[in-house]
Formats: sequence, structure tokens, C-alpha cells
Amino acid sequence: MIPIIGRNIKIFFRDKANVFFSLLAVLIIIGLYVFFLGKNLTSSLGDTVGAQYVMDSWIMSGVISVSGVTTTMGAFAVMIDDRANKILKDFTVSPIRSSRLAAGYILSSVVVGFIMSIVTFVLAEAYIFLNGGELLPPMAMLKMIGLILLTVLTSSAMVYFLTSFFRSQNAFATASTILGTIIGFLAGVYVPIGQFSDSVQTVIKLFPMTYSASLMRQVMMEEPLKISFAGVPVEGLDAFKLMMGHTIRFGETAVTPFTSILILSGTALLLYGMSILNISRKAK
Repeated sequence: MIPIIGRNIKIFFRDKANVFFSLLAVLIIIGLYVFFLGKNLTSSLGDTVGAQYVMDSWIMSGVISVSGVTTTMGAFAVMIDDRANKILKDFTVSPIRSSRLAAGYILSSVVVGFIMSIVTFVLAEAYIFLNGGELLPPMAMLKMIGLILLTVLTSSAMVYFLTSFFRSQNAFATASTILGTIIGFLAGVYVPIGQFSDSVQTVIKLFPMTYSASLMRQVMMEEPLKISFAGVPVEGLDAFKLMMGHTIRFGETAVTPFTSILILSGTALLLYGMSILNISRKAK
């Protein structure tokens, strides 16, 4: 299994175009924020102290959560290519068990997604710091690393489930384009969740990465919010958190961090299981 993992990782990083396009959605979000959205979002806070720091932390936490999806999808392109080029059939007649082969593809996508998400996290921290903000304290960084791993595992499960339906490179490329286009909206990155209608918010709350982005915002925005909202009534702070997707609510009940972690973990287990069932059914 380890040779399969190593092979898949090498193939991914050897294909510079695949690496670039796996980060394209992330680059688009950052570009839109820097050149268009950032000024409007920051100005919405008026003369609030540290407004830039708050909004930079908000957008970058969303970007990191999105990167887990797009990079694992890029990693699974190796499996689609192998399937389209009949390489998978060669593997099936080898001594390698099908379960080990599947695990090799999954784990290689997790490794790729984790590496690329960590790189995104480092770049995000550098951007915040160079833009006048502060670096996260060590404990917060450790929390972010843990959340990145959880996000990548969930993203890998979601993408693996999607790829279980595809056999052609064209179909996979189309799905990748669609997902890369809408993921910023689904994760509440392009537009704050609170600006959508209740019905759209309900749809967004069905998307697992919404909870990943929320968890990351709670870590990355903790210090900026303390600075910018010092002396502001709790009600005002809570309303802002709800508007920006920092806090997720169903009715009057707020989703706790523990619940968000359970949602992500449960989604990963469910989708991995459904993927295995789907692939097993097709193999018959």
C-alpha cells in the first residue's frame, strides 16, 4: 500500500498543471478578496479598530477550508486517470488487494490535501501578518493543524464518493470545475452566510465544509474579535458572528464546536462507507 501512496503523490506533484488547478479556486477567492471584496467588507465595519485584521482572518479561514476540497479532488485525478487508462485493471490482476489499492488512493489524497492545506495556512498567516495583523499563538496553530486534518479527511471522503460515479476524465473534469466554482458560496466565503435568505442558508448548512469554515473562523478570529469588539455589547458581537458564519445556528440553537466536529467526522465515515458500497456494486 505504501508504494501505491508514494506513486500517487509523486504523480500528483509531478503534474504542475494539476497542482495549479487544484489551488485555482483558492487563488480566485484570494484574488477577489484582495482586488474587489476586501475593501467593501472592511468598510462595512466602519472605523472599527482592527477591521482589516478581522476580515483578513475571516477570509483566510474560509480559504483554508476550501483548499482541503480542491486539493484532494486534484489528488483523486490520479485515480480517474488510472481508471481511464486501464491501469486499474493491471493493478487488479496483481497481488495487491483491492482494499489496499483503494486505501492507497484515499491516503495519498489525504497526504496531498494536508500538505497543500498546510501550505495555504502558512501563506494565509503570512498575508495576515504582512497586512498588519498578528500571527496565531502556538496553541491556536495546533488547533488549526488538527482542524485542517479533519477537513482534509472529510473532503477526501466527499470527493472519493463523487469519483466513485466517474469513469471518464471529461466527467471528472466537469465535476471539478463545477465544484470549484460553487464551493466558495457553499462555504460562505464569497458572501457572508448571513446575507443569504433563510432558504439558501439552509442549503449551505447541509454542506460539510460550512462547519469546517466555522471551526477555523472560531480559532483564527478569536484575537481579532477581542480587539475590534472590545466594549461592544454581547448581542452585537453575536449578531456579527452569525452574519459572518463564525457561528452556525439552527433556529435559536447554536452549533457547538464539538457538534461541528461530530458532523465532519460522521460525514467522513458515512461517505467512505457509501463509496465502498457503490464501487463494490459496480464491480459485480
